[in-house]
Amino acid sequence: MTDTPYLAVDLARLDRNLQAVAELARNAHVDLRPHAKTHKTAELARRQIDSGAVGLTVATIGEAEAFAAAGFGDLFIAYPLWVTAHKGARLRALADRVSLRLAVDSVEGAVRLAAELSGAEVLVEVDSGQHRTGVAPESAGEVAVAAQSAGLKVVGVFTFPGHGYGPGHARRDAAAQEIAALSSAAEQLRDRGIEPRVRSGGSTPTIEFADSGVLTEIRPGVYPFYDAQQVELGVCGFDDVALTAVSTVVRRDGRRVVLDAGSKIIGADRPAWASGHGRILDEPAARIVALSEHHAVVEYPDEYVPSLGSTVRVVPNHVCTAVNLVDELVVGGGAGEGGEGEVATWRVVARGANS
Repeated sequence: MTDTPYLAVDLARLDRNLQAVAELARNAHVDLRPHAKTHKTAELARRQIDSGAVGLTVATIGEAEAFAAAGFGDLFIAYPLWVTAHKGARLRALADRVSLRLAVDSVEGAVRLAAELSGAEVLVEVDSGQHRTGVAPESAGEVAVAAQSAGLKVVGVFTFPGHGYGPGHARRDAAAQEIAALSSAAEQLRDRGIEPRVRSGGSTPTIEFADSGVLTEIRPGVYPFYDAQQVELGVCGFDDVALTAVSTVVRRDGRRVVLDAGSKIIGADRPAWASGHGRILDEPAARIVALSEHHAVVEYPDEYVPSLGSTVRVVPNHVCTAVNLVDELVVGGGAGEGGEGEVATWRVVARGANS
């Protein structure tokens, strides 16, 4: 018996999601390199590899170290690191154990990386519209030449269409901008005699628009679990959600109940367009109207209100931040399919690996 609140995984739904995206990648003729920052667990990563993924994407050196220790041998750190001497030593140790791919998005960053890890395989990151990291597509060739001259092995370009997390046409528009940016950047490399054999992109909201004429690889993260953001964006339905925070009703007042799952279990992320601080899996019309550290206030429709002491499954807005709040996930054989099944626990091996 696990005390609430805890994060629970429906294994039947999870495996269905893994197979669906693996099939999407096969049909689009692109490699699948899922972003493991979402789940941070070795068991799920193994399921992704077994379903056809060519390797893993990670966000930090710490995540790469955790997955290397768990036996995964093909890793891409999809972030333009500023490599200090200490980080350089960590990267060299990793490169001795695994096939390691890194990212650059500036001449200075490329030179600094090469000083610590000469010969490293890199992709040049380009900005496709999110305006976070990434060089302008028309400058990708300059960065690539500098990286190659410094002693790095430039194998392509990548981007993250993070601005696809938005309502309306945002997903389709971001996917189109991704393709345009990667096409332009790839040409910049070719013009300088560097073949961009890897052209990597894709987020969970945009992969349905994957264009194999440009993309060679996609890196979705959220798709094994999905979350309330993906439901509200129309990427998936509630029947696809494979991770929830199991919580208990600790107070009931008319149509309003209070749960024992707050921001320290479901995370505090709430984009401006979201309809609440998360959703209720079994009652889509309910809304989480207030959130504190250890409590969620939920308003239910008139026809149904859970009783005091009953359990409720909360769908986090952003599953990546929720997973990073716990030490383990409680995994059931298929609660969403009508039975609890055998229960196991998966340790969140890369929890807190933020550097």
